[in-house]
Amino acid sequence: MLKIEHLTKTYGDKKAVDDLSLHIRPGEIFGFIGHNGAGKSTTLKSAVGILRFDAGRITINGDSITEAPVKCKRELAYIPDNPDLYDFMSGIKYLNFIADVFAIAPADRQARIRKYADLLELTGDLAQPVSAYSHGMKQKLAVIAAWLHAPRLIVMDEPFVGLDPKASHLLKQMMREHCDAGGAIFFSTHVLEVAEKLCDKVAIIKQGRLVKVGTMDEVKGDDSLEEVFLELEAE
Repeated sequence: MLKIEHLTKTYGDKKAVDDLSLHIRPGEIFGFIGHNGAGKSTTLKSAVGILRFDAGRITINGDSITEAPVKCKRELAYIPDNPDLYDFMSGIKYLNFIADVFAIAPADRQARIRKYADLLELTGDLAQPVSAYSHGMKQKLAVIAAWLHAPRLIVMDEPFVGLDPKASHLLKQMMREHCDAGGAIFFSTHVLEVAEKLCDKVAIIKQGRLVKVGTMDEVKGDDSLEEVFLELEAE
């Protein structure tokens, strides 16, 4: 689904991501774990075609994100850590705008908007301007927009920040259902408990370098990572 090979991204003299390789397969919820500033967001933005990178190759279903960006972006959705939505639009106008971008048929968009807005309890707020939304409401709107065109790959940066416990639980259900249907999820977090309960596989990044990939049991069983876990728990 998503293959990252020898990714390197440099800012000045600092390597934000250093020769990183990962493979996220269909059906997997894949957690990307690291402290703030470890290189998680840089990796995710590179994977979805937002950031240019210095070296390496990223493919989605075999297509290069740099050589076939439009084709790749039809297959994916991305939710940043702080969704930058159009505040002057109402919630429903924003969702219809996203549906227009992906050429979603009217009947399909209406059914999907109704399904996910009802599930996340946002239906009653869709007529309101996005500028009036709380951070949690914006996060819910971004989630609905991400699921709207039925992407095969969903990439999310700290998706649970700002969500109330009920919404977090519902999003986890949506993620599991998406992967059970053959999709894939790649998301970043610095909360070990979230990764432990939700992920099929995880990768740990520290100072731009990949230090471990595996199931959560395999990762937690590695005594050499004790210092990394202590740093994460301290944040």
